[in-house]
Amino acid sequence: MDTPSLQRRPTWQTRLQLRSPLVLSLGAVLGLSLTGCSIVSPYPTIELIKASGAATSNAIMSRPGVATNTVTHAHAQIKELCIEFNPQAQAADVVPALQSALRQLNVDSRVYDNVSAADKCPVWLRYNAFIDWDTPPFSDRYTPYISTAALTLQNASGQILASSNYVSPTGFSRSKWATTQNKLGPVVAALINNRVQ
Repeated sequence: MDTPSLQRRPTWQTRLQLRSPLVLSLGAVLGLSLTGCSIVSPYPTIELIKASGAATSNAIMSRPGVATNTVTHAHAQIKELCIEFNPQAQAADVVPALQSALRQLNVDSRVYDNVSAADKCPVWLRYNAFIDWDTPPFSDRYTPYISTAALTLQNASGQILASSNYVSPTGFSRSKWATTQNKLGPVVAALINNRVQ
């Protein structure tokens, strides 16, 4: 009776030797696709320090804004309001940022382009925003950012219920390069939450 011959399974070293041209060519392609600083730079430690510095400064400078000059008068809890669209505001993403911040506070909102719908809304949010231009860290291109914003809550008859502002600090500011939502979120929260119940 014939005995079956025992075949040894190839070990990982044998498999690697069989595939070594494939492994080498794949490694070469991946190596060439890396950025120049990791291959060309004679000082990889300096490049690492630069990258970590850029990440740290971006984290510091994109922190949320702070509400300033908040004034609140006694008013009932706000569950819904209307936003009066301001075509004179210099920043285009203010309304989506306001609506997102209001949604996080469980306040429904609608946007109107004029006050002729005043009878439809018991509370109005009116805003203005201005931009400035500057160069972000580690960039040479000027970029717009919201430098100031003013928000006011009013009832249908025009009485002011609350007002608050965002002002970008000068110099190495904490929130200068934050998103519009991160800048205006604390201001909206100050309007809605600083109320007498």
